[in-house]
Amino acid sequence: MPDLATLGIEPLYRLLSRFMALDPADRAALSQLEGAALCSKPARTDIAREGENPTVIRLLVSGWACRYKDLPDGRRQIVGFFLPGDFCDLNVYILSELDHSIGSLTAVRYYEIQPEQFQDVIDERPRLTRALLWHEMVASGIQRQWLLSIGQRTPVERLSHLFIELYYRLKAVGMVHDHAFELPITQHHLAEANGLSLVHVNRTLQEMRREGLIELADRQLRILDFERLKRTAMFNSNYLHFNRD
Repeated sequence: MPDLATLGIEPLYRLLSRFMALDPADRAALSQLEGAALCSKPARTDIAREGENPTVIRLLVSGWACRYKDLPDGRRQIVGFFLPGDFCDLNVYILSELDHSIGSLTAVRYYEIQPEQFQDVIDERPRLTRALLWHEMVASGIQRQWLLSIGQRTPVERLSHLFIELYYRLKAVGMVHDHAFELPITQHHLAEANGLSLVHVNRTLQEMRREGLIELADRQLRILDFERLKRTAMFNSNYLHFNRD
C-alpha cells in the first residue's frame, strides 16, 4: 500500500473521486495545490485559534487534526476529526474571525492555500466544483450524526458508530487494510469527541473487546466483526455519499 503521507494531494484526489468521476485534467488541476506553502505542526498544537482572522484554506496532507470548542474553565469538546485529504476550513476565509479552534492530534502536515490560488484551480473544472460541494455536504452530515450520538446513542453505540465512520472515511483515501486502520488518537480524545468520561470510554472499549467487536493495540484498530459492529451502531452510510463503490 502506498504511503499516502508522502503523496501530496493524492488523498484529496482519491476522496473527491468517490463523489464524482474525475479525469486526468481534474487531477492535473488539483496538483497545482502542491505549489502552496506546506506547513507542519507537532502533536497537541493549535493550528488556528478561535477569534483569529482566517485568511487561508488548509488541506491536511498527513496526520490527524480536530475542530474543537472549549469553555473558559478548560473543558473541551471535539466536534470533528480531520483526516488526510480533508479541508479544515474550505470557506472559512470569508469570515472576519474563527468561531472554533483547529488543533493537531498527531504530528501533521498541511497546505496553506491562498483563496485566489484555490479559485484558479477550480475555475473551468465543473466536476471538481461539484465534488467539493459533495465534500462539504458530507462534512455537514457527519456533524448531524455526531449530534445524534451525543443526544441519543449509548456509549457502545457512539464508539461503534465512530469507528465505522472512520473506517469508511479512511478506506476512501486508501488507508484501510483488512478491516484495520491506524487509530493514533488517545482515549482522552475519544472521550472529548463523544461526551463521555475517560473512565467510561475505557470501560466501553473493554466491553467491545470482550464482545469480539474490535481489537485495539499499538495505535491500530481492527474491526473483528464488521457487520455486527454496524448493527450495534445502527449504522447507515448514506450521509457519507460514497456513491462510487
